[in-house]
Amino acid sequence: MEIPAVDDADVLQITALGAGNEVGRSCLVVQYKGKTVMLDVGIHPAYDGIAGLPFFDEVDLSTIDVCLVTHFHLDHAAGLPYLMEKTDFQGQVFMTHATKVIYKWMLTDYVKVSNVSREDMLFDEQELLQSYDKIQTIDFRQENEVEGIKFTAYNAGHVLGAAMFLLEIAGVKILYTGDYSREEDRHLMAAERPPGITPDVLICESTYGVQSHEPRLEREARFTTLVHDIVRRGGRCLMPVFALGRAQELLLILDEYWSTHPELDAIPIYYASSLAKKCMAVYQTFINTMNERIRKQFAVSNPFVFKHISNLRNMDNFDDNGPCVMMASPGMLQSGLSRELLERWCPDPRNGLIITGYSVDGTMAKHITSEPEEIQSTAGAKLPVRMSVDYISFSAHVDFTQNSQFIEEVNAPNLVLVHGDSNAMHRLRNAMESRYKEREQPINIYTPRNCETVRLHFRGEKKAKMVGNIAERMPTDGQLVSGVVVAKDFQYSIMAPTDLVEFSDLATSTIQQRMSVPCSAPLNLVRHQLQQMYGALTEIELKPEPTDATSEKEAVMNAVDIVPLADQHAIALEWSSSPLNDMIADSVVALLLSAETNPSSVKRE
Repeated sequence: MEIPAVDDADVLQITALGAGNEVGRSCLVVQYKGKTVMLDVGIHPAYDGIAGLPFFDEVDLSTIDVCLVTHFHLDHAAGLPYLMEKTDFQGQVFMTHATKVIYKWMLTDYVKVSNVSREDMLFDEQELLQSYDKIQTIDFRQENEVEGIKFTAYNAGHVLGAAMFLLEIAGVKILYTGDYSREEDRHLMAAERPPGITPDVLICESTYGVQSHEPRLEREARFTTLVHDIVRRGGRCLMPVFALGRAQELLLILDEYWSTHPELDAIPIYYASSLAKKCMAVYQTFINTMNERIRKQFAVSNPFVFKHISNLRNMDNFDDNGPCVMMASPGMLQSGLSRELLERWCPDPRNGLIITGYSVDGTMAKHITSEPEEIQSTAGAKLPVRMSVDYISFSAHVDFTQNSQFIEEVNAPNLVLVHGDSNAMHRLRNAMESRYKEREQPINIYTPRNCETVRLHFRGEKKAKMVGNIAERMPTDGQLVSGVVVAKDFQYSIMAPTDLVEFSDLATSTIQQRMSVPCSAPLNLVRHQLQQMYGALTEIELKPEPTDATSEKEAVMNAVDIVPLADQHAIALEWSSSPLNDMIADSVVALLLSAETNPSSVKRE
């Protein structure tokens, strides 16, 4: 049996330029039917400079039509200015309104606090602003289309403005979750599932693999108890956080806890970030995108005007005297204020560090959770670690229970796992394969590494819709339908040529051909040969003709006009160009050129 070859145009390709068997520098490229979409373009927090970028050299960046950014975190968005300003990328970039606003501040802060030389900086503030002006914003559930690529953003939970994207190219649907959370917290709604849609491919995060989070109320109780214990013993409680995201959730929890515990009034809580005031302003602006609980509270009083929390822009305004709670960025403890305070406070056993989010491999946040006896300062010195180190996950990523349930609800036949370290990702893959095998339900699960491509073959039937005059009557079985097939953005229509202007963006034009063929044979002989070949000639009513034409004009097969040019011993041919008319004209030319030597000419004479 001969297996038909697979047309490359029917192969959907998904290439991981980042987040393949790792967490960090999320970046995927989807290619299908000549269209290319990039999903996220982040940096890896454990690497500096070019080393932290996605593997851009694996694809031709000039071919990317659209880049979709799910949310403002650095590992999903911080490579965007480099892509837009320092490569040959020419595509369009889209993100939600809240993401665009916060993205600008996050990356401005990133440029200022980056602990790298100017030569190693990926971009400067001017390049960031230049790229920012080119970014287009979209609303949730707004269907958009660019050059045949359809995409819709759906709420992903996780952080303010975070979106998952549903793509459709030539009828094939791909759902990309980005980072998402299916648990409603104190201010954000849970991620939604696109209603009434079963995508062909689900690209899903696998950050926590098969781990499950403890219930939210238990987690909050353990968190507040731990903070209380640290400050009660006279210590400083350090929580490294990103400027926006989980920080706002923790602030809401702490402010409420302090309000119910008057004995803590004298102990300050600091939110140490240069973006603190801007963060609160944008959260108030987008209050209507948050959950019902926070909207009701906002109607009474602004929940983001905290009673027990002070903003701290820099260390100049900080009196490090006595117990306190300090939320400081960045969250991975690689540099900045959180790293400075860690190095200052880690030798004192009264102090405590609480890691509240996911820690990426290769970062200080990940290293210190292994409870080393000492760490290396940014200056190179060895520092003893005597402070307590605890991990409580407030990470707004789905755990196994939420993730597996979402995967089953979406019910896509093809699942591509990204954004997880190799161990977590493969455990999730094995668990899902076992679950689907028990139900005898087919599913293909892929776990691409960076620079690896997943290839999926889709060969749907092409359907064309009849429009215009030829659609006036329903065709019968076996009837031949003649018309022009017009393809636009993978949609096909059949219409009469006269309907092109009305039902398409195309315009029609007619090419009038005229040529003179040398011919000294008598006119009656030429007419005789034409009639033998094509049948009776049609006389044409004369219009004003060129001065070199005779008064005679006839048509061959009602397609090619014959105009004798007596004074030039030639015959002019005139016709409206078309495949059929051009073929008739070619045969008439051949006949005229051989008119005198044709055997029938001799017989005629």
